[in-house]
Amino acid sequence: MNALPHQPSLYEINTRVWLRQFDTPSNRASLDDVPDILWDELADKGIHIIWLMGVWKINAQALRQRDMIADLTIGYDAALPDWTEEDVIGSPYAVDDYVVADDLGGNKAIKRLHCKLQKRGLRLMLDFVPNHFSQASHLVNDRPEVFIHHPAEQTVTDSSLYFAAKTGDQFAFGRDPLFAPWGDTAQVNYAAAEARQYMQDSLLKIADLCDGVRCDMAMLMLNDIFSRTWHEHVDCSGLEQADEFWQQAISVVKESHNGFIFMAEAYWDTEWRLQQLGFNYTYDKRLTDLLHESNVAAIKGHLHADQNYQQRSVRFLENHDETRAVAALGRDRSLAAAVIVSTLQGMHFYHDGQFQGLKVRVPVQLGRAPIEEVDSYVEDYYQRILEATKAEIFTDGDWQLLAPQSAWSDNNSHNQMLAWHWQRENEHRIVVVNYSETLGQCRLFFDAPQQEIYLTDILNHTNYERDGREIKQSGLFVELGAYQSHIFAF
Repeated sequence: MNALPHQPSLYEINTRVWLRQFDTPSNRASLDDVPDILWDELADKGIHIIWLMGVWKINAQALRQRDMIADLTIGYDAALPDWTEEDVIGSPYAVDDYVVADDLGGNKAIKRLHCKLQKRGLRLMLDFVPNHFSQASHLVNDRPEVFIHHPAEQTVTDSSLYFAAKTGDQFAFGRDPLFAPWGDTAQVNYAAAEARQYMQDSLLKIADLCDGVRCDMAMLMLNDIFSRTWHEHVDCSGLEQADEFWQQAISVVKESHNGFIFMAEAYWDTEWRLQQLGFNYTYDKRLTDLLHESNVAAIKGHLHADQNYQQRSVRFLENHDETRAVAALGRDRSLAAAVIVSTLQGMHFYHDGQFQGLKVRVPVQLGRAPIEEVDSYVEDYYQRILEATKAEIFTDGDWQLLAPQSAWSDNNSHNQMLAWHWQRENEHRIVVVNYSETLGQCRLFFDAPQQEIYLTDILNHTNYERDGREIKQSGLFVELGAYQSHIFAF
């Protein structure tokens, strides 16, 4: 495998739903039934990492009963109006154990797929859900020391946070401290050495099957956050002096699996901390939110962050947890945002269906998606973005933020423009986006040769001839309509 570029692209697939397109009347498709041409097409688009979301074994029968509560069924109604109970297959984040589900083909199928991807220069990423396992996992009975639990005869401090196992012992539901507990899960006890060791061993087991992991809610394992969440339920005093779980576990995995990738789903301004503990990449949810708010000034401020931090940030518009980009932003704004996230430093993260302009976010508990019409305009636009950004200048070049200036006195529309410069040896790209709903103008100053230069807008297939000396003196004049973009090459 070639080295991963500095700015790789990742493609998320909701595996259990995605495979249904390959079913036949006599065969329910597994990973072995995916046509090779699909992996060829993703490689050709410039994708470097395939994240197969939701491949692990779950207890679907037990989870279905717990996933029929009103809060969830409202989401099923919105996404799939004709859903039935058979479509509710249980959350893939309520893992039974880290073994690939039999109906997907098991560990043998994932190994065969891994080999196929490697031959195409693609890496395989799988899920790691460190905070919890399924409430119905065999581990609750077989390895109770891994979880926060209390003997049956002991009264728990908050019965709404606990469920009774077959043994009668009380186990805590997994939780994020800002929300109600996840009622289909059991909480791992990071105050216990046995639990940490088991989770580290689980990571090593996963690493034998793939090239990286996306770590769900990775900040919940940080010692201070775990302690604040659970100190009333378990003795967390030892965490004050303990090493961070991630620092030790990531070090152990990378020692035996060179080049293994750790990507963190992270919030609450913990991204930098997690990067320092060994994560290669962390979610940049702040940028996603700012794009939803159309807060151009704040976006510019965000992009002034430390270069190393930016290069390890995951830029995205949607994923299985987020509303679809076209539905949330509208078509034109979503495409302007796509140019932005596709041409920044860091990892570029795309979600299956995003390139086609799909609008329905399918709840992870469902095993079927509605049939949606492809938006051919969105599909064509993404094809142009991907064709432009798969060039090495975007994957391994040097990036510099530009400061759009007023095109003339009393014209403040430059404040709605975003721009940056990529360079790799003698190659240059200038990206400029009008991230607003009104016409805008600006002038851009950048290092240009002192002669006539030809600017090719590789996004819109147009050409311009400009004088580099004028650019140095007065700046490149740019006018763009609402949510329009240029990617200039020279």
